[in-house]
Amino acid sequence: MPRHRNVPPAMFILLLVLLCLFLLAFYSLILSRSAVSSSPADLRFRPLNLSASFNHVIREDTHLLTHRTRLVTSIPGSLDSFSVLLPNWEVLVLVYDETPQTSTPADGGLYCLFPRNETSPANFSGVLPFSGALTFKCLLPNRNRRLDPFRQPVLARLPDKDPNVTPASPVLPRWDFLAYECFSTETDVVVFVKGVNSRQGINKSPEEFSCVFGDDINNAVRTAVTSSKQEVFRCHHPKTASSAAERTKVSIEIQSDQKLLVPSVAYYTPPSTPLRTPSNPKPKSLLCATTMVHNVAKFLREWVMYYSGIGVDKFILYDNDSDDDLERLIEELNEGDYNIERIFWVWPKTQEAGFSHSAVYFKDSCSWMMYVDVDEFVFSPSWLNNSSRPSKTMLKSLISTASDQSTGQVSIKCNDFGPSEQKIHPETGVIQGYNCRRQAEERHKSIILLDAVNHSLLNVIHHFDLNDSYYNSKVLPPEAAVINHYKFQAWPEFTTKFRRRVSAFVADWRTNVNPTSKDRTPGLGFQPIKPDRWEQMFCDVRDERLKLLTRKWFGSETPEGFKMAWQL
Repeated sequence: MPRHRNVPPAMFILLLVLLCLFLLAFYSLILSRSAVSSSPADLRFRPLNLSASFNHVIREDTHLLTHRTRLVTSIPGSLDSFSVLLPNWEVLVLVYDETPQTSTPADGGLYCLFPRNETSPANFSGVLPFSGALTFKCLLPNRNRRLDPFRQPVLARLPDKDPNVTPASPVLPRWDFLAYECFSTETDVVVFVKGVNSRQGINKSPEEFSCVFGDDINNAVRTAVTSSKQEVFRCHHPKTASSAAERTKVSIEIQSDQKLLVPSVAYYTPPSTPLRTPSNPKPKSLLCATTMVHNVAKFLREWVMYYSGIGVDKFILYDNDSDDDLERLIEELNEGDYNIERIFWVWPKTQEAGFSHSAVYFKDSCSWMMYVDVDEFVFSPSWLNNSSRPSKTMLKSLISTASDQSTGQVSIKCNDFGPSEQKIHPETGVIQGYNCRRQAEERHKSIILLDAVNHSLLNVIHHFDLNDSYYNSKVLPPEAAVINHYKFQAWPEFTTKFRRRVSAFVADWRTNVNPTSKDRTPGLGFQPIKPDRWEQMFCDVRDERLKLLTRKWFGSETPEGFKMAWQL
């Protein structure tokens, strides 16, 4: 019989310890790789102990502030900046102090310098209109995605020798737990904060929060929060004087056992500072239209021309970081007889907050505000027989027909149109290209008297809570007005639109949640795979009423054939 050699106990324990360390390292690597997903729903900041976890971040950032400043200025061409992690591994870098290096920010040549000697090109994105910050975007490099926590980069011209410059830089906050915007009215401060009231219809009490003014959390000024709805928090002005030239950071503090301060890129403006200076100032408009957009240049001309023809005086676009030359198109349209104002609004999934922002920010510019998207067109069936050409009184007559002195909101039901056999975007525009829709009416969009909007600014699916003590809402019957919603377009357009949902409470269409939601596309799963017979889907009723009407209003014969006005 062969003898079995016994393994010494010490050797066995050593092997066991090494095995445990290996498994622990492997498990940590898996966790770090899945810490952030390309899906917005998976990118949420969910510490197990929220207060303890983020208070550690606050302490760390305060401790590193002096070192951080010294670190940045020691790098050739570096810029003082603050960064936020966005979906899809994008890093948003904000630069508040303009320097010679950023005087021509679109010329390139800037890089994000990360730990582990990794770099990423920084591309200019735009200028935030309220804080004046220059914004750049870069990608978080692969090896930095394994760090726990992620670290902020340094923005700089790439040095000849790439040093390991950021081994102890501040923690990189995430887009979905952030105070991201702020402005002041004469009576209060409006702060926009993501990740606190994160569930639709569930809003925490204002008593659970304070507004905090100042970078030093120990000596900051705190005021009471008077309203807490969705991402909108309203609070009192600080009593200490602050000049318009001073930049004072503002955030929300959660009154838990361990007070939790939400990270912030928002800055307070004293009430003595003018609320806004329009890019193209004109007298107050009776009717404006607001929407949030991303890469809609190919649709915008048709939308603006149509609505301008039937009575919209001013258009306000919250531009969610478009890169399709939208700004140039707006300038071109404004050179004609149109009034379009673009607000650069870089924050992901903040449609409701953007609409809340517009309800206060443009109150001095607009009496009524219509909230419709660029694929939605209001019309009245009565116009078919009674109108040989569009009139600027048409939309305003819908308001006056529906309203008395107590009407603060007029709602119009939607008809959802399908692909209508289209495989690509129709050259003549969406109204001419899509003519088959679903039978059932889905939801509604609204025209709101801004004086009637509730102090909380709460809104859901393009309609607002009103000051119920005086104002009420009315829904127009379909014979008075309907909205053609060209929702399910040719497959390439559909995938572009639904890959980037802007509502805070609507999941990306590829995210496996809420399969029965009305925001889900019937018959479409969670994979970006074109269904069979997509071109024939959502086609219960052939409806060419608006197609024929706009052909009469905006169509003409040209040497190249029949063209719509937005094609010329």
